[in-house]
Amino acid sequence: MHQVKQSFISLYFSKTGTTRWTNKKRFAGLVSLCFYVFSFFVWSASCPAATIIKFASLAPEGTTWMKVMNEWDQDIRQKTSGNLSFRFYPGGVAGDEKDVIRKIRIGQLHAGGFTGVGFGEIAPEVRLLDAPFLFNSIDEVDHIYDVFDKEWKEAFEKNNYVLLGWAEVGFVYLFTKKSINNLTDMKGMKMWLWEGDPIAEAAYKAMDISPVPLSIADVTTSLQTGLIEGVYSSPMAAIALQWSTRTKFMFNVHLANSAGCVLIYKPYFDKMPKEYQTLLLETGRKYLGNLTQLSRKENVSAIESMKQNGVTVTTPTANSEDYQSIGIKARQMLVDKLYSSALLNRVEKSLEEYRFRKK
Repeated sequence: MHQVKQSFISLYFSKTGTTRWTNKKRFAGLVSLCFYVFSFFVWSASCPAATIIKFASLAPEGTTWMKVMNEWDQDIRQKTSGNLSFRFYPGGVAGDEKDVIRKIRIGQLHAGGFTGVGFGEIAPEVRLLDAPFLFNSIDEVDHIYDVFDKEWKEAFEKNNYVLLGWAEVGFVYLFTKKSINNLTDMKGMKMWLWEGDPIAEAAYKAMDISPVPLSIADVTTSLQTGLIEGVYSSPMAAIALQWSTRTKFMFNVHLANSAGCVLIYKPYFDKMPKEYQTLLLETGRKYLGNLTQLSRKENVSAIESMKQNGVTVTTPTANSEDYQSIGIKARQMLVDKLYSSALLNRVEKSLEEYRFRKK
């Protein structure tokens, strides 16, 4: 062993022109260097690896949605010294929501911001949150989110996704080129249907309307060319996607409350250090909760903004249709296609009890 040590030292010092064992300073320097190199690798191995979450959304850059996402990104970067961060693909550059899900499954992306059309591909039963004429007010929406919170999370996790938080799109209205005051006025009107959206399809069927199915990317052009004459959207989204500039009227009856959420692929999430998982879940609740509150306020102000820019808000006529009956009919159409009859009954019963207590 002594000979091996002596040979190693001799080899080191031979490069300096000396093989004298008495050169203690050079030997001490070598030992120190080895110690620091070893310490560096031990420290590196104990530190969490840098993690970049590739995140896609239909929300355009500059919208409140993406501003809050950027704030979230800055927060987790600061708390992890830059080792955890998002890389954003906003404005649909990664494709429609179904494209995003496909890219997540093959590893090109890791997470996304989804409306019901997207997350319904992952956990169909959660689309009950988007059901036609289910909610009358925002507090009813919050009630159902809270009461069924565990079930919604489990529905995503059993399909390999983790819910980082809800990011509500808001109440959905009809925006049309022609004035409507009731559903009869819509007969013969070319209304858009987000291609592959069973919720909207059931709603139109219950209203006895034949829509035009299109990808969301084709809506703006189709409004310009006259292929469609109306769309459904939250007020804020109608402005962000510039649909409100191509429609003249908003029918002041909310068809549904459109849910939204941020999901991350569970296999990718599970590979992260535990502290990163905890950080994402905690900060997700904070920032996406803030986003929901901002979205609600901005949906109200968006209606006023559209009015100032020439959009006329029309109200239902006194003898308008029974929208609750239409909602019940549409929701029943989706039983065993998206959700079970038992889940629908429990949600509707919970709402009835909540409304009774409020009275």
